[in-house]
Amino acid sequence: MKVVSIRLREAGQLVTYKVEDESVKAHDYVIVEADRGVDYGEVIETGESDFCPKGEAKVSTLKSVVRKLSDEDKKQIQSNRQEAKDAIRLCSRKIREYKLAMKLVDAEYSFDKKKIVFYFTSEGRVDFRELVKELAKVFKIRIEMRQIGVRDEARIFGGVGPCGESLCCIRFLKSFEPVSMKMAKAQKLPLSSGKISGICGRLMCCLFYEYKNYRELSKGLPKEGQSIDTAQGKGKVVSINVLKRLVYVELEDGRVEKISFNNTDDRI
Repeated sequence: MKVVSIRLREAGQLVTYKVEDESVKAHDYVIVEADRGVDYGEVIETGESDFCPKGEAKVSTLKSVVRKLSDEDKKQIQSNRQEAKDAIRLCSRKIREYKLAMKLVDAEYSFDKKKIVFYFTSEGRVDFRELVKELAKVFKIRIEMRQIGVRDEARIFGGVGPCGESLCCIRFLKSFEPVSMKMAKAQKLPLSSGKISGICGRLMCCLFYEYKNYRELSKGLPKEGQSIDTAQGKGKVVSINVLKRLVYVELEDGRVEKISFNNTDDRI
């Protein structure tokens, strides 16, 4: 039996499910068991039956994937999305009426419309209990208010990164990892926030997974400013191309020598 990691709806959390249908693969949309009824989501990653996610003792305790999306399921989801737009307008109006310090970002119905999730951002905690009561009277279903960060907001709205590609958080990232300035320094990037920040205003997510590659490729390379011996004599490292593992050394006579560290037995 396979297990799969699924992002519920369009902006929901990642949840692990078991699946008996071996044809289910990454990027398939499926109907899944939910706490109350059924829901839908996209398969982000697949694994083997011995995979044991955090917080789960056994695969047998996981909820199941019911089926792949049918054409009728897709129509239902599209209808839910249209109705969610009306829900957003109504909730936004209620937020203004209650004068709550929160920004509504999106709303999603569960597949069976037994629940609606409102996503919002806020700089602090928000007491939205009265708002939830009001919304429950209107919609007569379960109401869930979920506070998200600015990176989640960027994933919901989408966009194009500085590299010219669609955002990593939309295309393939399963979760947001902490990103630090140390990762930018490892790539010798300009430390200006405008150069290393994504459209969410936070450090670019790509710095995290690129950092692993830079750290691995940097192994065995000298540091800038370090004195090393070369076939042409002693010199000082003035520049390094980590990705190509090339080191540029200024010799004592002023000449700059290029040395390849791809094969330490065959430097040039």
